[in-house]
Amino acid sequence: MTRLLEVHAINTYYGDSHVLFDVSLHVGTGEVVCLLGRNGAGKTTTLRSIMGLAPPRSGQILLRGRTLTRLPPFRIARAGLGYVPEERRIFSALSVRENLEVARRTWGDGPAPWTEARVFELFPPLQELRQRRAGHLSGGEQQMLAIARTLMGGPDVLLLDEPSEGLAPLVVRSLREQLHRLKQTGVSIVLAEQNIRFVGALGDRVYVLERGSIVYAGAMRDFLANDAVRQAHLAV
Repeated sequence: MTRLLEVHAINTYYGDSHVLFDVSLHVGTGEVVCLLGRNGAGKTTTLRSIMGLAPPRSGQILLRGRTLTRLPPFRIARAGLGYVPEERRIFSALSVRENLEVARRTWGDGPAPWTEARVFELFPPLQELRQRRAGHLSGGEQQMLAIARTLMGGPDVLLLDEPSEGLAPLVVRSLREQLHRLKQTGVSIVLAEQNIRFVGALGDRVYVLERGSIVYAGAMRDFLANDAVRQAHLAV
């Protein structure tokens, strides 16, 4: 499988605090890679580092062999990365359609790969709510909108931070089905999560983080069969 995104030995700091230690990972075309770990393990910082929001002091980040290291976030987005933060950050005062429109890709050659009609096909509830203010949506609807809005930028790799956090079990199940359909479109996904049930049916490979370091890497099927790893690094 072709390596689309590569992260090589990045070290990230917040001020004087060293929070990521030589983190390396890779993502193949059309692959779902899961970052797992307890709260504070470094999952969000890893995504923020890749996106240029918390630039690493050392190491390298490549997309299709092109370095993204030290590029500003907007250039990283235009290169083909999309980021959905844990807090979603939708524009509450704008309608669903307006949220999608402001994120629509207007750069590059050729037609945008994602249109309003296409994201409504992936997330049918949003079509019925397209005129509603985003601040009046439920948590699950806001999560769908946050993902849909990011897709409007046409990313090759989608970085998702804790998408199931705070959602009801029925909504989580629906979101998992929608992400499975998204995977089938060929978009690669890096999924940071704590909910193993949520990622188990989605992920191709797993990286487990603990205290800012990768402590396990392997295929999802091997991870699900490894009780010792889950107990050592993920049990509360």
